[in-house]
Amino acid sequence: MATMTNAHPAAAGLVADPPEPVKSSTWALTIGSIGVVYGDIGTSPLYAFREAAKAAAAGGRVTEDIVLGVLSLIVWALIIVVTLKYITILLRADNNGEGGTLSLTALAFRALGKHTTPVLMIGVVGAAMFYGSSFITPALSVMSAIEGLKVATPAFEPYVLPLTIVILVCLFAVQSRGTGKVAAFFGPITVLWFVVMAVIGVVHIADDPKVFYALNPVYGILFLVNYGFVGLLTLGAVFLVITGSEALYADLGHFGRKPIMRAWYWLVLPALLLNYFGQGALVLSDPEAIEEPFYRLVPESMLLPLVVLATAATAIASQAVITGAYSITQQAIQLRLLPRLEIRHTSASHYGQIYMPRVNMVLLVGVLILVLMFRTSSALAHAYVLAVAATGLAATLLGVVVIWKLWGWRLWTTLLLMTPFLVVDGAFMLASLMKLRDGAWVPVLFGAVIVLLVVTWRRGTAILAQKTRRTEVPLASLVRSLQKKPPHIVPGTAVFLTSDPEFAPTALLHNLKHNKVLHEHNVILTIVTADTPRVSEKERVTITPSSELFSLVALKFGFMESPNVPKALIIARKHGWSFDIMSTSFFLSRRTLKPSAHSGMPRWQDHIFIALARSASDATEFFQIPTGRVVEVGTQVTV
Repeated sequence: MATMTNAHPAAAGLVADPPEPVKSSTWALTIGSIGVVYGDIGTSPLYAFREAAKAAAAGGRVTEDIVLGVLSLIVWALIIVVTLKYITILLRADNNGEGGTLSLTALAFRALGKHTTPVLMIGVVGAAMFYGSSFITPALSVMSAIEGLKVATPAFEPYVLPLTIVILVCLFAVQSRGTGKVAAFFGPITVLWFVVMAVIGVVHIADDPKVFYALNPVYGILFLVNYGFVGLLTLGAVFLVITGSEALYADLGHFGRKPIMRAWYWLVLPALLLNYFGQGALVLSDPEAIEEPFYRLVPESMLLPLVVLATAATAIASQAVITGAYSITQQAIQLRLLPRLEIRHTSASHYGQIYMPRVNMVLLVGVLILVLMFRTSSALAHAYVLAVAATGLAATLLGVVVIWKLWGWRLWTTLLLMTPFLVVDGAFMLASLMKLRDGAWVPVLFGAVIVLLVVTWRRGTAILAQKTRRTEVPLASLVRSLQKKPPHIVPGTAVFLTSDPEFAPTALLHNLKHNKVLHEHNVILTIVTADTPRVSEKERVTITPSSELFSLVALKFGFMESPNVPKALIIARKHGWSFDIMSTSFFLSRRTLKPSAHSGMPRWQDHIFIALARSASDATEFFQIPTGRVVEVGTQVTV
């Protein structure tokens, strides 16, 4: 029911700061961004240094070379990937203030002036891997927090898995209530979390101040050179420190660039570095502490409060990635990459707060399966890295297109800027692929399923459009025919939804064939999805008179907006179209799909497409049309 069109705002606006919200102070937005944007990356110290150092030791003793080398790689991963790539460059590549993989894909399409398959597939793979991390983040984060109980006493070990499951079920169960009431607490709790991490890290740096040598990148380079294959495996574990960095870009529209930058430089980065240095100094003084270096930063009397705070922080991090999955699904639906799914708005004041029941259920089932399969955070960590590495590499590749074609840079200067990031992302990607047998296959499987669904949906809808086109009648020809031999005219307005206004909607033809009447006002309505996140009211409605009885109306929505047809039609009154919603009938076509022996797709893919089509939400609900004003006309189509 939707078509794509390209909007072309000035490219200069894409390198300026995105519009800052005016209702909240910059500092309030900064605190809010700490809770939402940095929740994921802020929980990485729970497991990242431990996994990297243990991978480097390969079952042996953790030496000074390992600690300093791993710390150096951690420091420069945070600087190169997060600070330079995301904070400095990609946050400037905003799509009317919005960020994220699919927003960047839309920018790349605009830069090229057309939709190309390679760019689409890069965006789809990046989004698919984001889904993979959406499954893994809640399982890994919550489990790593609860595992702190084992440090207090081994007697708690049997309860780690059940507690993790209970917390995860509760987390997903409250999603339907929306995040509005809880959001106010996210920022302060996460601020406290970062402050605590900084303090407990600083206290232990005195254990061995040599950890500051890790600021020299030579230690990281020598580690990779000297340790060879083991160094490459360690690099994959080091990537855990930047998990969640995609949220910096994805949540750009919620907070603006300046608050996100301020939060990173003033609190998040210093707190992360101090905590990692504290863990490193502790392990240098006591190599046995590598089993749980984060929780051993505090005395036993403070362990339980730290576990509680860590659990709250991981729940917040999980909340952020869950809502991110809702948002990216909404964008994919509007971009016609997936079928329509039910979207519920949970806040009247914050448009971006949505809830998607089916996505929530799929995420919960997937997360619980992962917890039961892997049972420990160490086992899950290998699965996590590949998902984030693939998403980051996709963002870098799309960034090259945007900087070169949209910002107008020369190709060689673009490559000079972005090649270091491509090399780093590629190295992390290669390192994470080395762990395919140890769990990295999980995001690959999730990503492959998502890509298969997207490809099947796009291919199936294209085949369906071709088949229905053969039986369709050009609208202009039908209008001329009706002018020569008009049927019985009845009062009122009839709105016929269609994806292609060039051809007469199936519902219109069936109405003429079976009812043999025509309304005095007939509107051929098309829902258009722009490649911008939102469109202004001035752009919302386009009316084109076709004849005395027919008008063409196009309603344009951004890919982050939920189409509300009645509300948009009210705007049409400003364009001179006067109508009464209670005397207007909306005619929709409902297709029943049947598999065909000659569809252009394998039989198994036919069944997947038909299942996707059947799972789509009712068009009446999706477009928010009053149910009492809808007339549905059913047809059978083979695909």
